[in-house]
Amino acid sequence: MTSSFPRRFSPVALVALGFWLVLLALVSVWMSRQAFRWLPVQASNAAPLVDGLFSFETGVGTFVFLAVVSVMAWVMLVHRADKYDESDAEPVEGNTRLEVIWTAIPLVLVMAIAWYAIRVNTTLGVLGPMEHIHLVNPAEQQGGYPGDRLPAEQVQVIARQWSWEFRYPGAAVSSTELHLELDRPVTFRLVSDDVLHGFYIPAFRLKQDVIPGRAIDFTLTPTRLGRYRLRDSQFSGTWFATNQADVVVESPTDHAAWLKQAAAAPLQSGLSVAAAEYRERLNHPRVGWPTVVPAPPPQVNVPGTSTLPHDA
Repeated sequence: MTSSFPRRFSPVALVALGFWLVLLALVSVWMSRQAFRWLPVQASNAAPLVDGLFSFETGVGTFVFLAVVSVMAWVMLVHRADKYDESDAEPVEGNTRLEVIWTAIPLVLVMAIAWYAIRVNTTLGVLGPMEHIHLVNPAEQQGGYPGDRLPAEQVQVIARQWSWEFRYPGAAVSSTELHLELDRPVTFRLVSDDVLHGFYIPAFRLKQDVIPGRAIDFTLTPTRLGRYRLRDSQFSGTWFATNQADVVVESPTDHAAWLKQAAAAPLQSGLSVAAAEYRERLNHPRVGWPTVVPAPPPQVNVPGTSTLPHDA
């Protein structure tokens, strides 16, 4: 009786191949779960969705990488030419079945990643619109966006070279340290006074460019108490790496108490590492590249600090 398997694919070889593929799949699943440990803490409702997508992509990438390395190792170990063999290889024509397989598998993987990414983006859109763009009136921008004109759930974020300013609605409070209420949706209205900046809080997993001449709405919900770090994700000039601010997520009671205390505080210069370093540079001149003069520190009720430890 003639075997239905081709001579080069014996039943034993197929079983071994199946076992190896299962082993690769298990390792890939393990790696996808390890990926969660590589990321900062999850502090917003968007973080689990983004982390799930990253974990899935890590698992797929691990499987593809190990599969390709396995084929390379098999070819080098089993199909090596004999020592001193300098003859030409045997001419072999294309294998249509193999070409279909190695075309179909990447197509399925790419479509799976695309489907997952679209699903995450759609869900994030349901959680809150992330990119409502409004033209900015230069006269209004010069006026400084007073907080009492904003809806109750909206915080004004003003980016400059190189400092952040946050204005809260109703209470006429401003700060260079962002305070948010736990489990309450918040819409940031992002504006830039000069160049392109990037509003990025790693623990929240969402990032939005801040574009000059535009007011961009950006919505999320903080879900974990703690102190986190806001960073400028776009290169905006010499001191863009210092353009950071603390983000404090606190209970409703603590947040209300902070707003009340901040409203009673007088205006003072806000946190601006760039401005401080530039003053130091003027006092002790040295040879170096010319730079844009940092914007003056904003006048705020609460300047905040850059020395306290943060979770992410």
